[in-house]
Amino acid sequence: MNLSTLAGNEKIKDQLARQERGRGLSHAYIISGPPGSGRHALARQLAAAMLCTGTGERPCGRCVPCQKVMKGIHPDLSVTAGPEEGKPITVDQVRALRADAYIRPNEGERKVCILEGADRMNAPAQNAMLKLLEEGPPYAAFLLIAGNAGGLLQTVRSRCEELALTPAEVPEAGEADQQRQALAGKLAAALERAGELELLEAAASVLDVKRSREELSALLDEVADQLTARAAAGGDRRRLLRAVKLVKELRRAAGLNVSGSQLSGWLCAGMFEAL
Repeated sequence: MNLSTLAGNEKIKDQLARQERGRGLSHAYIISGPPGSGRHALARQLAAAMLCTGTGERPCGRCVPCQKVMKGIHPDLSVTAGPEEGKPITVDQVRALRADAYIRPNEGERKVCILEGADRMNAPAQNAMLKLLEEGPPYAAFLLIAGNAGGLLQTVRSRCEELALTPAEVPEAGEADQQRQALAGKLAAALERAGELELLEAAASVLDVKRSREELSALLDEVADQLTARAAAGGDRRRLLRAVKLVKELRRAAGLNVSGSQLSGWLCAGMFEAL
């Protein structure tokens, strides 16, 4: 299974790869962990794997469903968040999700829903979710993103498989420069040559990791420097200069506490908008 966007967490990667090769992926996962642990990147990759129609390792990143998942336009993938910023998902939203779940998939064999901040739902909303987990149609899959799985009722947790993520380890000070250069090189190479899903994967693996504001700014500065050098060396100058401009915009946004997953999506959308 291709989970290259998820930094670290090798045991979870192995677990999911074995499941995908064997009995198949579960109908429900709780994906928990602190900010920067890769919760959203993993949820998106699992959704892509469930909807992928390519051959070989899933998600393939090349088929139409994978591309639609990456762009957020697949009709069989939905994201449910609170009705307002900072508000938890309500019981009415879960009931609406339950009604929608019984409408058969439009294009794929499965219908996937990502629930943001699932651990902050109140008891009535969680009980409504429990009923959906117990009685939902066999083609439906639910990915519950949680900061703390302990915030979910035990009855809900018992109906899901739990994936508890940890942030990738921060390198020792003596290794920091070398690792920053290597990460910047990975992202610069993707910006120069990769397709949309490959770029999103590379960006998520580099940016969606817990770092200080100063470390992220230094990394983005290094990316911009490497892109400029590639343009001077005769690469695709138009694409590379566009990438430099976007990375500098990300550099400014990084100072406003924008999340790594938001930076990844912003970068990918900007690179392929009427390119």
